[in-house]
Amino acid sequence: MAAAYAAWVRPVDYDERLYAVYAQGRALSPDNLRRWLAAFESWAPPPRPLQVLDLGCGVGRFTPGLADTFGGPVFGVEPSERMRAQAVQNAAHPAVSYLAGSAEAIPLPDRSCDLALLYFVLHHVADKKAAAAELARVLRRGGRLFVRTNFSDRMPELEWYRFCPRAREVDRSMYEPLSVVEDRFNAAGLLGIGLEELEFEEARDRRDLLGKLRLRALSTFEHLSDDEAEQGFAAMEADIAVHGNRGPLMAKATVLVLER
Repeated sequence: MAAAYAAWVRPVDYDERLYAVYAQGRALSPDNLRRWLAAFESWAPPPRPLQVLDLGCGVGRFTPGLADTFGGPVFGVEPSERMRAQAVQNAAHPAVSYLAGSAEAIPLPDRSCDLALLYFVLHHVADKKAAAAELARVLRRGGRLFVRTNFSDRMPELEWYRFCPRAREVDRSMYEPLSVVEDRFNAAGLLGIGLEELEFEEARDRRDLLGKLRLRALSTFEHLSDDEAEQGFAAMEADIAVHGNRGPLMAKATVLVLER
């Protein structure tokens, strides 16, 4: 699956367009942020403070919350210059530092972190084997890694896929089966210790979801034509007019938890 993905889906450059819409289109509600942080905390080692890596932190959606929860310091590592600039400007925290870097080249010393978060980043990583080795390098013995991603054999059924069916195909092609992901981390010395299943509110209602989708803050839209996207939005708008603006819309997520 990874080879098929690489053959036809170009890498996404967040400095081109997505940086300008990401914070609005992918904003976390306070309740959703609390849910995620509580889930991470339930798997974290007990001592505090903990040093944390937020790898592929983007605009810093989680980074300050990780500092509040675990004490820090927290290092938000992000390869996109414009995403990182937004994090510095809008998600500042006294215990947070934002650094240029990538999953394959993490700018932190060996055994320097107690926790690492990889939130919807893995499918963007070109050299996943190198990234697994880097995460194993920077985590201390007993440190935990949280990998929030989709798995091609456990794909969610999202509300909007009905109206933009090729998006489902595009998304599935980006991800690998759970066993492949876990085996790669195991080979690097990070052993899977559990799966966290979390339900969260994807949107207040269908119109709220459509508003977010129109921003095209999901990288999926980088692989769809403008016509495909607009046809999907129009179909969803028409369906809302006929069947109503029900909500809230809930979604399920899977987090793979690994230990160094």
